[in-house]
Amino acid sequence: MKIVTSTDRAFVPTLKKVAARGRAQGSVVEKPVRTILQAVERGGDKAVLRFTKQFDKVALAPDQMKVTPEEIKEAYYHIRKEEGDALRFAAQRIEAFHERQRTKTWMYQDGSATLGQVVTPIDAVGVYVPGGKAVYPSTVLMSAIPAKVAGVQRIVMCTPPQKGGVNPYLLVAADIAGVTEIYRVGGVQAIGALAYGTKTIARVDKIVGPGNLYVATAKRMLYGTVGIDMVAGPSELLVVADEGAKPAHVAADLLCQPEHDEEAQVWLVTTPASFAKEVLDLVERQLKGLQREKIARKSVGRYSVVFVVPTMDEAIDVANEIAAEHLTLSVDEPFDYLERIRHAGALFLGRYTPPSVADYIAGPNHVLPTGATARFFSALSIHDYTKISNIVHYTKEELSKVKDHLIRLAQIEGFDAHAKSAQSRFS
Repeated sequence: MKIVTSTDRAFVPTLKKVAARGRAQGSVVEKPVRTILQAVERGGDKAVLRFTKQFDKVALAPDQMKVTPEEIKEAYYHIRKEEGDALRFAAQRIEAFHERQRTKTWMYQDGSATLGQVVTPIDAVGVYVPGGKAVYPSTVLMSAIPAKVAGVQRIVMCTPPQKGGVNPYLLVAADIAGVTEIYRVGGVQAIGALAYGTKTIARVDKIVGPGNLYVATAKRMLYGTVGIDMVAGPSELLVVADEGAKPAHVAADLLCQPEHDEEAQVWLVTTPASFAKEVLDLVERQLKGLQREKIARKSVGRYSVVFVVPTMDEAIDVANEIAAEHLTLSVDEPFDYLERIRHAGALFLGRYTPPSVADYIAGPNHVLPTGATARFFSALSIHDYTKISNIVHYTKEELSKVKDHLIRLAQIEGFDAHAKSAQSRFS
């Protein structure tokens, strides 16, 4: 990790580079992604199985793509009771949080006209759960439970196949979360299958969940053919710490994201330079002995920056400029700063809110916008699984009150058919 202070010439360029981190994301892989998607659209299951063998090194027959109920039951025997209890505990808390997000159908009267909106769930949702470097049962819970709460009837999970079968933690989590179909298919070919549909995997209306650069690019390229939640990139964390923060706690928090992936990014914004140096020393010490030390060390070495600024107000300005996926405020009175934070996927407030509590059991969703897209994207929520349709009902009496204004506006825009559709009710 490098330290840059507000007086350094490199401060502004470094901050601008961090803030622009997601702009070109995916462009380098668009060509191969497009080739795979086109092949899946044309070839269906055959193309999916061909790419599965090519990229995942697993040869499947068409009838092996779907996970059977027997396999799900068997998965429970491969995990410990206390692990299942932990998954159910997390699931209950996630469900309780997302129940509070419900938006109701509502209507009101405007004279004799009735106006409002009706909220309906999406029919079918695809949940993508990454494989590869780690196993993510927590992501299964976070992605599928809000769909269940929203009332989605068909929840389809795709995850890359493993030579020994689908990880039992994923299967148990999917069962707890209410997933209705599970397929051992991953990568771009899974996204294509969910979007276009194949003989085995019926198409869905929306695809949610994180993935690598190829998966994220596939989602972005298919937007319009299918709905998506967001275009997620590598995990990120920004810690804003005042001089009262404990360096050991800050260092430990900063290492939560780098162990995900070599491309993960973390930043620290603080006021005392001495504090920054102490944190860096502790990061180095805490890296040693981590199970995923090599991965975390690469991430920290490549992307991590410490910004030292004179005041906490300036620290908040830097945080807004970066628009991080996770933002920790390790400060006195963190709620005093809440209204000033404009861009963050999730906020962790205070000295005793480690990122891990939100990742697993607090209840709020951990599928969050990355790459500075927190400026316009939100955390995954029940709203990603519902649609809002407007309701308009006019009586003849109420239409007569507004028709003259309606006709004039239609005439301004040169749409006489619009005008006549109103006039015809009174001719």
